[in-house]
Amino acid sequence: MTAASHAEHHHTSLGVDSRKLGMWALIASECLLFGSLIATYLIYRSQSVAGPSPAQILDIPVTSVSTFVLLMSSFSIVLALHGIQSGDIAAFRRYILLTALGGTVFLGFQTYEFTHFVQSGLGFSTNVFGSSFFMLTGTHGTHVAVGVIWLLSLYFSSVRGKLTEDAAIKVDTMALYWHFVDVIWIVIFTVVYLFVFV
Repeated sequence: MTAASHAEHHHTSLGVDSRKLGMWALIASECLLFGSLIATYLIYRSQSVAGPSPAQILDIPVTSVSTFVLLMSSFSIVLALHGIQSGDIAAFRRYILLTALGGTVFLGFQTYEFTHFVQSGLGFSTNVFGSSFFMLTGTHGTHVAVGVIWLLSLYFSSVRGKLTEDAAIKVDTMALYWHFVDVIWIVIFTVVYLFVFV
């Protein structure tokens, strides 16, 4: 099968690769999921009668650093995509690992934050703020973890020589997912951390 016929096999009547269209459909459903979690958080963040409140426990400077790291990983995934599209496998591998590192550092910050909150008296069942906070940010963290695993699988596929002629669309699809995770975090960071002072 030639590269052209292989690529045509995945195109839909819309002229978009079916894998990319599937990712857009997933992102649309994920928007509904995160929309409901964010709405729940906004409803319950100030309803707690016991335990720490958002203003007492949230650490904006620390979370700002992890946010910066995650947003910079969006830049490195673009460079990884450019590398695979231009046939520069070394650049692809370098930037895909850098993206995975950014996601891992973000997860490390989140683990530190969760541990600190629990030690400070805020657990999942402490109050409704804690429940809605951990559910929202934990769901996002799970998405980041899935993304890191996906990034590493692309890297190891390239090392084993298993990225075929349609590798660019696989990386492009992954990049869509990663950008979505980053954009959702911007919304979460604004709503959860910055709205504390509104």
